[in-house]
Amino acid sequence: MTKIIACIDGSITSPSVCKASAWVSAKLQAPLDLLHVLDKTEYPKPENSKNLSGNIGLGSREHLLEELVKLDEKRGRLALEHGKNILQDARALAQQHGAVEVTTHQRHGGLMETLSDLQDDTRVLVLGRQGQAHENETHSLGSHLENVIRALNKPILITLPEFNTPQQFMIAYDGSETATKALEKVAESDLLKGMPAHIVMVAEDDNNHQAQLNSAVQRLTGVGFDVTAALIQGAVEPALHQYQRDNDIDLLVMGAYGHSRIRQFLVGSNTAKMVRMSDIPILLLR
Repeated sequence: MTKIIACIDGSITSPSVCKASAWVSAKLQAPLDLLHVLDKTEYPKPENSKNLSGNIGLGSREHLLEELVKLDEKRGRLALEHGKNILQDARALAQQHGAVEVTTHQRHGGLMETLSDLQDDTRVLVLGRQGQAHENETHSLGSHLENVIRALNKPILITLPEFNTPQQFMIAYDGSETATKALEKVAESDLLKGMPAHIVMVAEDDNNHQAQLNSAVQRLTGVGFDVTAALIQGAVEPALHQYQRDNDIDLLVMGAYGHSRIRQFLVGSNTAKMVRMSDIPILLLR
């Protein structure tokens, strides 16, 4: 059975990741797996540290190297134990917020490598916008986030340090194949059912764009959504953010890649900019 995978690292976004993943788990009635990855570059396995002593011929200084190896081993053990405590607290918080069948596990390796290994078992991935290294920077991205967005072919919910259960959501729609696929996923999934939907297109106000927007509205109203449609003009990213603020939207839904003006800010540095500047969670769909 596929699971909701939530990345927990002990940063300031970890509580919101727990709450957001618990919300997804409850809505989809899917099990939740809380994941903590111990970075192998920062915390090498003890057997790897021991190999150093045979690689460097330092003669009388060998005892210093041995002491360093012992310190690395101790540091690794402490980090492992700290991670277990983080997961224990995260599990309690997720259960408190209604998560279904919560499990935890710890991996020693790289985050991308681990998420790739788990991709077949992943239904939705939930992670924070900032990890420990960037937790004091309001509009920054975690060092792994952009790579995760590019590499994983799964829905990704990106949270901020605060998470509140969404009351209404907004789909950034451009009529492209990717945006239409995202719309279909919204229509077919139970995750957003019952929530008012806004479909927002940033484009010239002409018959073609109006027809695309009307078609999107009909798709969601046909499965029971209460839909508000808007065709607005301007630069895509600031126009979407302004609409979100003006209408009290608390979840932004987008296709992970597009083919028109939206593509310009969802690829490369523009992906980072959109995620960085958002002040609400973002659900990326493919």
